[in-house]
Amino acid sequence: MTVQLLHVSDLHFGGLADVRQVEALEEMIPDLRPDATVISGDISQRARHGEFQRGRAFLNLATKTAPVYVLPGNHDVQWWHWPLVPGLAARRTAKYRRYFGDDLAPSLQLSGGAVIAGVQTSFGVAWGSLTTRVRDLAVKGHLPRREIDRVKLIFGAAPPDLARVLVLHHNVLRGEISQRMGLARWRTAQKRILACGADVVLCGHDHQEGADVLGDHVIVSTAGTLCTRSRGGRPSSFNVVTIEPAAVQVTFFRWESERGRFRASDTFAFARGQGMERRDSVSVGTPTN
Repeated sequence: MTVQLLHVSDLHFGGLADVRQVEALEEMIPDLRPDATVISGDISQRARHGEFQRGRAFLNLATKTAPVYVLPGNHDVQWWHWPLVPGLAARRTAKYRRYFGDDLAPSLQLSGGAVIAGVQTSFGVAWGSLTTRVRDLAVKGHLPRREIDRVKLIFGAAPPDLARVLVLHHNVLRGEISQRMGLARWRTAQKRILACGADVVLCGHDHQEGADVLGDHVIVSTAGTLCTRSRGGRPSSFNVVTIEPAAVQVTFFRWESERGRFRASDTFAFARGQGMERRDSVSVGTPTN
C-alpha cells in the first residue's frame, strides 16, 4: 500500500504567521489528496487563545480532506507558568488541550498502510531539557524513556505490514543552517528513536526543510515553516511524504512569493529499510539555496 502524508510544522499563528501562505496551503489540501495531514507542533507563537483558535480552524478545514494528526511544540507550552515545579506541568498545556484534546502525543492508524505515533518533547523549562546555554531555555526539548516505551508498544501491536511513522516536534538531526540539535542529550534521543521501530520520523522546529536518514534505516522528514521566521531567508515550505512498500519519497513544496503559491521542488527518495543504500534527488524548477 502507498501512503501519502502532508507534513506541516511551525505555523506560528499570531504575529509571525504568513496568512497568505496559510490560505494558499488551505486551498491546496484537497488537490494534494493526502491520506493524513501531520502538524508537528508550534501551532501558536505565544500559546494565546486566538492563535489556537486559528489553528483549530486550519485543522477543521484540513479534516474535510483527510484525518489530521497534531501534537504541541515548544511555542504551544506556557512555560513561564510554574517552571520546574513538579505536578504543575499540565497547567502549562491547558490552553493547547482546550482546543486540540488532552492527548499530547496521540496515535492514528490509517487503513491505507501506516500507523502514526507521537512522542512529547516539548515541556517548556524542564529538568530534562536544561543545558549550559541560556539561549536553549524553553527552546530545547527532550525525549523521556517513557515516551519511547509507549511508542514501542503501539508499533509492536500494529500489523507488520503497516509503515511505522514517529512524530515529534524537535528536529532530531542537526540543522544545515542553524547547526543546532533540537533535543537536549540528542545522542541518547537518537538511540531511543532507532530502537523504537520507526520507519519514518516527521519533525520540525528548525524552520528549514530537510530529508535525510538517521542511522542506516530511519528516514527523517523535517518540515519548514509557514511563518516569517524562515531559516536563512529561505522560502517557506512544507513536505509531502510518500511511503511505498520499498521506498519513501519526500518532496519539498516551496513558496513562490511573486505567484502567491507553493510549488513542488526537490524530491528525495530513500530505499525503505536500507537508508543510504539508495538516495536520489530530483529537482523540479530552481531550488533556492
